[in-house]
Amino acid sequence: MKRALLAVLLAGAAVLSAGAAGLQQAKPLPPVRDAQKIKDNLYMLSGGDTFDRSTWTGSNSLFLVTEKGVVLVDTMLAGAGSSLLAKIKAVTDKPVMMVINTHTHYDHSGSNNELPASIEFVAHEGTRANMARATCEPVTNCAAFQGENAKYLPKRTYKDKLTLFSGKDQIDLYHFGRGHTSGDSFVVFTAARTMHAGDMFPRNQLPLVDYLNSGGHALEFNTSLQGAIAGIKNVETVVGGHTPTPVTWADFRTYTEYYKSFLTAAQAAMQKGQSADEFAKAYSVPASFKGFVADPARVKGNAEAIWAQSKK
Repeated sequence: MKRALLAVLLAGAAVLSAGAAGLQQAKPLPPVRDAQKIKDNLYMLSGGDTFDRSTWTGSNSLFLVTEKGVVLVDTMLAGAGSSLLAKIKAVTDKPVMMVINTHTHYDHSGSNNELPASIEFVAHEGTRANMARATCEPVTNCAAFQGENAKYLPKRTYKDKLTLFSGKDQIDLYHFGRGHTSGDSFVVFTAARTMHAGDMFPRNQLPLVDYLNSGGHALEFNTSLQGAIAGIKNVETVVGGHTPTPVTWADFRTYTEYYKSFLTAAQAAMQKGQSADEFAKAYSVPASFKGFVADPARVKGNAEAIWAQSKK
């Protein structure tokens, strides 16, 4: 039953395939794209199009050049490490001193163990717990941190909020509950007024809720988004885990409203006695959310997750 539901949840979503590890290792990765300056000393490294495997290098990464060194958010796929470092070196000679992982998945933490072990790794306590598991599906990526590679596990974790550095280098990490996984971080660069939202923000489509592998939660996904809207201030620019370009805080707010409307519609259908399958087949994007996409696999996956987790 679990495997059948997993197939529904992840259908058509390459980043959460049970065969993820094999796919990413099939051939060498292309070079990481050149850094794009967002503001001041903050840069974006795009992971490219998740649906074009010939160019994809994984998650979007951000890096901040501080007085002491570079802080990198997310490390893309396994095999991207040397290219990531080269693209950062093209901007600054300062070394990478810290890596923040928005969550555990292999396309966001894939190159952690290709970087110098002297780097400080930081993540939410739920992400560290996922990384430190003895066994897991490839998407959760715990195999990358076993044996000698346990030294790459995050040594600094937090529960609700963590502030790193101060002044123009300040970075605030927020966690508002389960969502895409059990350990999602919203990473805010305060001076640049920019946020990396990881896979809590898939821009204009329904999310992937990895509750079978990494502790995600379809109902709490909405709660976490609403927490971010209420609890994070003074952000203008937002980067999602795989958004092709930075967008605005208004775009992020619109996304939170979209997911809330989807959850509300699903819960109303459930109260009427409809099945997840019936709801998914009938669902269409409300006219008020122009440009949003209702991919059938994601509608079905989210509906199944909502029905299943509402019964617990």
